[in-house]
Amino acid sequence: MRILIPLVLVGGLFALGLLGSVPGMGWIFGIAFPYLAIALFVFGLISRVMKWANAAVPFRIPTTCGQEKSLSWIKQNKLDNPSTTLQVVGRMALEVLFFRSLLRNTKVQFVDRERLVYGTDLSLWIGALAMHWAFAVILIRHLRFFTNPVPFFVTFIEKADGFMEVGVPVIFVTTVAFVVAVGYLLFRRIGNPQVRYISLIGDYFPLFLLLGIGISGFFLRHLTKTDVVAIKELALGWIRLAPVLPESVSPLFYGHVFLVSILLGYFPFSKLVHMAGVFLSPTRNMANNNRAVRYINPWDYPVKVHSYEEYEDELRDKMKAAGIPVERQ
Repeated sequence: MRILIPLVLVGGLFALGLLGSVPGMGWIFGIAFPYLAIALFVFGLISRVMKWANAAVPFRIPTTCGQEKSLSWIKQNKLDNPSTTLQVVGRMALEVLFFRSLLRNTKVQFVDRERLVYGTDLSLWIGALAMHWAFAVILIRHLRFFTNPVPFFVTFIEKADGFMEVGVPVIFVTTVAFVVAVGYLLFRRIGNPQVRYISLIGDYFPLFLLLGIGISGFFLRHLTKTDVVAIKELALGWIRLAPVLPESVSPLFYGHVFLVSILLGYFPFSKLVHMAGVFLSPTRNMANNNRAVRYINPWDYPVKVHSYEEYEDELRDKMKAAGIPVERQ
């Protein structure tokens, strides 16, 4: 049921979005829902970030996996255990751009039925990296619908992405990579018993949603006739706050846009918000310089203590009766 419910839900949402092609419903699925989704995304993300930013972190608590800076003759692991801001920036860059921590201890198995061995799950790392990078490139490519004239870097990325020049229109490498990567991550979550055991509906729903967006986008570009000019007119209208509904757009477009709207609105309230959270994680964005700098707890307030002398004065008779030695008779 944890798999079936999100699958049926995404399918139902896509079918609901197809109603945008019904006369009188286009403004709901083509204007109202996208604006509502953007508002939820912006204000929800700002709310989450402000909540994290205001959380008190009285101590340095970075996650470390290497030698800390100590004596001059002991080699420090500057990326796994940074002690300066520059080293933290390097660590964060590798984490955000290349998911460096995902390469460490992500697979465990028994060898000879008695020895437990940890290793790197390269397929997981490649799948996650391909999915995120492909999604980022796809978002950049879609800027051609929201800009006029189209920025040069968008055109450059489009040409580089379609360098294979297969099909008409050209099939982009990132389009295929995104669908394949999301499909693999979904298959891994379903096919691996250990991962499936800890997976919830909230883990499957984003994957089905992303897969639905990727497949419907592929159909729009390659398998159905799509009025690109009308879509760009609508997209520019969104930006200018003066949207004009296109008349020659297939129902598939409304289904695709509705799934994207659901993703935007769902994003700040789901695990997907780790995109912003990684920058505010104290286990990642702090230098481990506890040996060089003394940190005092700002919440450390004076506490009334009960000394041993006071304790003995209060309970001396009872201690004597129980045979417990006392310092003063």
